[in-house]
Amino acid sequence: GELTTGTYNTKEVNVDTFEELRLGEAIATEVQSTWTTFLHSADSREAAGEAIYGALFDSAPSLQSLFKTPRAVMAMRFMNGLNQIISSLHDPKSLKIIVETLGFQHLDLEVTVPRVVIFREAIIDLLQVELAARFTTRAREGWATFLNYVGGSYIYVREKYADRLRILGASWAQANNKSLADFDTGGLQEGKEGDEAAEGDGNEGEAPAGASDNFDTAKESKAAAKAKSGKLPAKGWFGLNRKVAAGVGKAVNKKDGDSGAEEGARDFRNTNVPKTFNDMFLFNAAVMGFGGHTWMNEILTSWDTIVTNVSNSYRLQEECDVLGLRIAKYKGKINLSEYKSVMLASLRSLCRDWGSNHEVAWSWLWENVERMIQALMGKPAKQERALDKLWSSLDDAQQAMVRREVYLKFFALAPAGQDYFKQSTTRLHFIADRVVEMTVELYKDPKHMVEDISALGLRHVGYGIPTELFGPFVTACVQVVRTLTDDDLAEEAFRWSLSLISRILTRVITEGSTIVMKAINANSSKQVRKAISCAPRGKRAMWMLNVQVGTQSISPLIWAIETGSLEAGKAMIQDLLTIRADRDRYYYGMDTLFDRHPDMIQKLCNDAPVLLNPLLDGLIWRSRFAEGGFRRVNYYVKHLVIDGEGHFSKALEWLIGNGDPKIICHPIIVMVTDIVWSRLAFRVFLFGKSWFLFTLCVFVVAQAVIKHLATPEETTLALRTFVFACRCFIYNASMSQWIYFHVKHTYQDIRAGRTFRLLNLPMPTYLKNWQDIASLILTVLLIFMFAIEPILTCVPKAYDDFPGRGLFTQACPAADSTRFMYSLFSMCAMMMYFLLLIDLSVFSTRISAFVLMVFRVLSEVGLFLFALSFVLVSFACAVSSLEHSNQDFAGLVESAQTLLKVSLGMWGGSHFDELQRDEALFGAVFVYVVVTVVFLVNMLTAQLNSAYQSTYLDMVGFARLNRGKIVIESMPSVSRRRWESVSKSLRLDEKCEFGEGDVGLPGGIQVQEAAGLNPTTVDMIRRFGGSTSVAAQWPEEQDDNDDDDRFARVERLIEKAMKRMKGAGGSGRTRVGGTSGAGAGESGSAGLSGDKDAVQGSGEAASVSERGSSD
Repeated sequence: GELTTGTYNTKEVNVDTFEELRLGEAIATEVQSTWTTFLHSADSREAAGEAIYGALFDSAPSLQSLFKTPRAVMAMRFMNGLNQIISSLHDPKSLKIIVETLGFQHLDLEVTVPRVVIFREAIIDLLQVELAARFTTRAREGWATFLNYVGGSYIYVREKYADRLRILGASWAQANNKSLADFDTGGLQEGKEGDEAAEGDGNEGEAPAGASDNFDTAKESKAAAKAKSGKLPAKGWFGLNRKVAAGVGKAVNKKDGDSGAEEGARDFRNTNVPKTFNDMFLFNAAVMGFGGHTWMNEILTSWDTIVTNVSNSYRLQEECDVLGLRIAKYKGKINLSEYKSVMLASLRSLCRDWGSNHEVAWSWLWENVERMIQALMGKPAKQERALDKLWSSLDDAQQAMVRREVYLKFFALAPAGQDYFKQSTTRLHFIADRVVEMTVELYKDPKHMVEDISALGLRHVGYGIPTELFGPFVTACVQVVRTLTDDDLAEEAFRWSLSLISRILTRVITEGSTIVMKAINANSSKQVRKAISCAPRGKRAMWMLNVQVGTQSISPLIWAIETGSLEAGKAMIQDLLTIRADRDRYYYGMDTLFDRHPDMIQKLCNDAPVLLNPLLDGLIWRSRFAEGGFRRVNYYVKHLVIDGEGHFSKALEWLIGNGDPKIICHPIIVMVTDIVWSRLAFRVFLFGKSWFLFTLCVFVVAQAVIKHLATPEETTLALRTFVFACRCFIYNASMSQWIYFHVKHTYQDIRAGRTFRLLNLPMPTYLKNWQDIASLILTVLLIFMFAIEPILTCVPKAYDDFPGRGLFTQACPAADSTRFMYSLFSMCAMMMYFLLLIDLSVFSTRISAFVLMVFRVLSEVGLFLFALSFVLVSFACAVSSLEHSNQDFAGLVESAQTLLKVSLGMWGGSHFDELQRDEALFGAVFVYVVVTVVFLVNMLTAQLNSAYQSTYLDMVGFARLNRGKIVIESMPSVSRRRWESVSKSLRLDEKCEFGEGDVGLPGGIQVQEAAGLNPTTVDMIRRFGGSTSVAAQWPEEQDDNDDDDRFARVERLIEKAMKRMKGAGGSGRTRVGGTSGAGAGESGSAGLSGDKDAVQGSGEAASVSERGSSD
């Protein structure tokens, strides 16, 4: 149980050396045991982290100035750092790497021996108070020793490497035309200062207008990420930009003379001088004769990542391993020192203050990178072949054994893993197969596999998978593979590949596990608000919209929506669309939200319709003050009208497709629909219907008016010619148009596979619209009319001997047999024309609502007619079988006709007198009348009333949905010029005022609303004083509606009182709860003063005082 090395001890902080710490097995186990007990005593890991945070800063308030990161973020970092260190106490080599990496991240902090002692004593005192007798002497020795080791190592690393890393960071920033703040080399800044693993670079809210200008920064960062991923410009020599290559050629072949000098000078001024490291490297590579060494491109692609992560040993090793796999894909000789020559030449050209220190720093970096890459040279190809051979040799039984044994061994090594692998056996087997495939694919296509693994890691962030489980899973897989083969090379290939995958996943999950993502996993709006309250006001929106890890990103908001964490999603939407302001600028997340997710409306319609109302409510601002009975209202409709490319937004189309009559009546959607309808769609729709109206008028004149002016035998040539012209117009301009319409849509739907089944027959999807069905029936009727057209029938015999003979006559005897059918088809076609005219009801919302109501109750009328037909046929058959002498019921058909007349009130009274002579028949008819006229008719009335009542509340909504469909169908016909004119007239780029002289945000339309329509008593803009820096957090907001917070405060008060009572009774044990920071403050102070009871009392007083101020 004694320490096995004398370099580090419990008393002194060794800053002279940095070696491996070797604790005795018993001491290391005791430290890990006390750490686990401490975590279990807390309400959560976050609460334990805040207890450590409070213990440290309460014991030494002066340390707070060193950390500018929010409390919640800093507490999580304390937890993660200590957990990493303690988990590796049994592995001195890994422990040293972890401590060295953490040391690089603390280079900007002035870590001193006295501060290390303060930190050590605060942590030990906290554990002593929380664990009491369970915190043994051996545990205390172990904690003191490793905390001294960590603190001394930080000081050692800072003294030895700080200057070197600062030189690397400064010169790399200079070489890329960036400021030092744009680069994070691990030790030049304090971590991410709450950026949550680079949650986007968009500085939302920097401009007074809000986020629209700031998201450009995020777009630039995405472009930079693409550049990092190897997407270089158009290439000449060795991926060299063609303009640069041309410049090289000119420089080499330039002749003496004025023209050559002028050309060279012009090129120098404009395009031929590389200004970034990548361009300069390509230039120098071409000049130095390395243009054909394409393997350099792989290192160049990863070089930015290598430089910015030079202080992170694990990340540097991971990047070099991946780089080694990519380089292994190139054939031929690879001389890594050539890259160093080009690199140093490029840096010398770009860094103005280059000196010997720069030479040493960059040579030191390259030597480390070269060593790691060189260690892999020649191995990947052999390992790939061995591993591929192993998997191809496995039969089905062995593969099934692998799937089964992996989980058996994993659950034995890490029983907690069973809580996360709860899927079906087939799903678990699929995961195991995928793991095996990934180990081989990583060798075959490392570039794309790293991207896929990073994306997988971000999904695991959403699943909340602990990174501690990856180690046991890798171990279990390796143990299973070891039983399958004696080939050491194949086993080593599998182990190395799976280990690399595990490291990538662990890193991505660690970087992506932000406090916002953790709050989403808990689906807690309270935790979401607490998490985003830590964000700088300029990046608050991007904390909720982007978690960036390398080139992969995930949106916390979209993840919350897709996983059903709707409470958290609602909290984020409301926060994004809350207008906040300081003296300098307004902050509003509308532009950032829709720039990041242009399809947000569609996503909500499909996955979370309940969140549409909070989103739309957030796009409306109402003034608290009324002037002259009206108040200002700003409708921020920009992204509902115009998309990012300046075209008509699809937001309205998605909302119409959603079919919710209540959402479509939301005030802002009503405004958008009315604007687009009145200024754009109305004219297009009216123009389209004007042609249809003209066609209908021609059809009415030709078929229903002229025929009554004279009989066919008496018509004049002029009248016959006019009729012929009208019918030619109908057949050519209307029938042919409808034929083309239906053939085109039928072909398109069938070709695209868009069909539905009607009477077990496949039908094109466009026929789901009743207007299209009516137009199809009209088309068929017009074709039938054309087929039996009397004028065409009489053409061969137009001048025979019959009354009304002559050109274009239709009175010939040959047309007599088809004249009635023609008139019947004409009558039906006339009804179809007028039925299609119902679309014009869209001009009035009220009329449209009535028409839609009529269509919605037609189903009830259909049921009534079906019941009436059944009763009619039943009684007709019954009375036909009765012996009687009444001629009105002489037969089945006559009986049915008579009963129908009775139902419709069309049977005369004299017939009833005759009916009374036959009592049996009279009784049957009497029962029929009761069933139909009394019961069924009244039932129809009740049904119609019920259907009307159920639809009445949404009647206007359905009418607006109908108008919206017309708008969507009409917009493609709007000319580009007309669209641009209307969109400019909306002046959405101009800022709307919030009050007289108070210039607000762009993207909205201001209207005057009656003061009593939507009473607003609270200012919808949250204004704050104090600092106006975009890097500052917003002051804490008081939420009066959160009753849970009030109950939590009462619980904490009771808990503190119980702790004080236990302390007075001699018990030193407390519990870390929601206010573990206060408890930690007590324990830290007690450890320093030695007067536990006194400090507990003062801590309680401080807690009560703090609670009072917050209330």
